[in-house]
Amino acid sequence: MTFRALLHLLIGVSLALAQLPALAADAAATLRVGVLQFGTVNWELDVMQAHQLAQKRGLNLKVVPLASGDASTVALQGGAVDVIVSDWIWVTRQRAEGMAYSFAPYSNAVGSVMVKADSGIRSVADLRGKSIGINGGPYDKTWLLLRAYASKKFGMDINSAARPVFAAPPLLNELALSGQVDAALNVWHFDARLEANGQRPLIKLPEILAGLGVDRPIPLVGWVFREDWANQNRDTLERFLAASQEAKALMAKSDAEWERLKPLMRTEDNATFVALRNGYRNGIPTCEYADAQANVASVFRILAETGGDRLVGKSRSLSEGTFWNGFKLPTCPKN
Repeated sequence: MTFRALLHLLIGVSLALAQLPALAADAAATLRVGVLQFGTVNWELDVMQAHQLAQKRGLNLKVVPLASGDASTVALQGGAVDVIVSDWIWVTRQRAEGMAYSFAPYSNAVGSVMVKADSGIRSVADLRGKSIGINGGPYDKTWLLLRAYASKKFGMDINSAARPVFAAPPLLNELALSGQVDAALNVWHFDARLEANGQRPLIKLPEILAGLGVDRPIPLVGWVFREDWANQNRDTLERFLAASQEAKALMAKSDAEWERLKPLMRTEDNATFVALRNGYRNGIPTCEYADAQANVASVFRILAETGGDRLVGKSRSLSEGTFWNGFKLPTCPKN
């Protein structure tokens, strides 16, 4: 072989090797994840990307920022994204109306009724005549469960016995911190900010659920996707869910990872940072009880009775197929 021929061969091999990463990227599946622009889901996705947890499974993640929960469901319904985070109420309502979506658990993180540390309010019964700030509107699921709990435990119609004030989460926290409401029922990460500012939980959702006969943790929000898409892209979805679980495992044990995430979390001080970190970790689902779906079905029935058509539409029970059969957490050990 002449020197010129050898040189051409080496150049050809070098060019081929240089193209391998691009060819591998082209071969990798792409999954579009719709997330709220400043939502806590971004923390997990950042961990997945920083450690290439999806890439090492041959998966390209495309994160699509969205403005609201409604924008998320619209994007999923319109085919603009493949996966969002939502709850099983929305999924089973859609299934009852003939649109097959499915759910895989993402978080057990729960909201609480928060009150000032020096408040004389010691139980839900003490909320008579008090103002309660509530995230969103009258069909917030935690508020509906609190109403059912108050009725069963104290024979109390809290909707009329107290003074509900409905507000968006940031405004609700401002009202709580300024004392313009006596108690606040917000989403978990806003509760964490209140706790960092000296407020305490009056009652947490697990205690509410226990009072309603459900004494096991249940997944509250999850990855949601079209069932037909999941069946056609089962391997892609399974790789994504495996990457999600690996990210959660890292977030559960590594304080250094949370230090890296700190700028993304937009915390005002270290107490807020710690409260958010601990709140997220407490919500990580590590296992599933054998009766988890039966418990979710029980909670759904309570919500349907309390919230009616405005909340659940045509559905009156948890639709079969709401939980995707391609994903299952390890079984929790028996007590």
